[in-house]
Amino acid sequence: MRFVDEAEIRVEAGDGGNGKASFRREKYIPLGGPDGGDGGDGGSVYLVATENVNTLVDFRYHSVHRAQRGQNGGSRDCTGKKGDDCFVPVPPGTIVYEADTGEKIGDLTKPGQQLLVAKGGFHGLGNTRFKSSINRAPQQTSKGTPGEHRMLRLELMVIADVGLLGMPNAGKSSLIRAVSSARPKVADYPFTTLHPNLGVVRVDDMRSFVIADIPGVIEGAAEGAGLGLQFLKHLSRTGLLLHILDIAPYQSDETPVSAARKIIAEVEKWSDELAEKPRWLVLNKIDNVPDDELDAHCQAILDELDWDGPVYKISALKNQGTQELMYAIMDFLEAQRNSLEPIADEPV
Repeated sequence: MRFVDEAEIRVEAGDGGNGKASFRREKYIPLGGPDGGDGGDGGSVYLVATENVNTLVDFRYHSVHRAQRGQNGGSRDCTGKKGDDCFVPVPPGTIVYEADTGEKIGDLTKPGQQLLVAKGGFHGLGNTRFKSSINRAPQQTSKGTPGEHRMLRLELMVIADVGLLGMPNAGKSSLIRAVSSARPKVADYPFTTLHPNLGVVRVDDMRSFVIADIPGVIEGAAEGAGLGLQFLKHLSRTGLLLHILDIAPYQSDETPVSAARKIIAEVEKWSDELAEKPRWLVLNKIDNVPDDELDAHCQAILDELDWDGPVYKISALKNQGTQELMYAIMDFLEAQRNSLEPIADEPV
């Protein structure tokens, strides 16, 4: 299914039902009296975070969501039925904005969470409500109030513990295939990933984390080039960034160092918060460099980048070094979840 991370929808709550003007007409009760009932409240519209929904694609084909109108009041003091509420399923991680003003309405992060986005109208009053000692036969009623109508902008932000960051064809999709059951497309050309992929990494029976693979970032992504602007925001909720670096890039005019600097520059342009997140450097495709040259080649990259953070050397395609990396990530995330200061592993 194609990933869609933004959508606009219209939500329309139901109007309140009108009150009824009616009088009793019963045998042996000559004077009768008012017996018009109230209308029913209009139904409201709620957004509900639902586990089995993972994209906003359906809203492209079903963009209007209406709740039911309240029933009008009836004779014999019968109250109209309340309109049915409308529950709209959305993926966890959906942020809801007012389309016209850009005001944030709410954030649905957990399955089962509900957000009221359009309140139903209030019911009208029947003429029974207006009876008094000086007005025994009121003709007065009130109409139900209109339900809220709104245009909403939905934005889906992938919720993951770890985000993969890197240039196109750096090997992000290969890594997520190697360590989880996710099966993103892998090929020997750039931009094979066109939408985020989530994979659950299980390091043992009781410990796991979620990893997100987003489309590759290119120079100018923060200004809208390529797919970067659309998907860089998905990394904002992660606890750790893995900067995947191809140490033997297929493009002759691109070096590992220039590729790394481009990514760092785009992240810094996009968001200071994202730039300050913990970031590990993962040197990928070590199988493409002769063993006797590997250490010197990797060290030269680190020296030129002046990198002093955690470094891991892997081959995602051959599954070399990936298990050690996943265990280190799990330990880091557990320390982070427990509000402890994580101790970075020594470079391997």
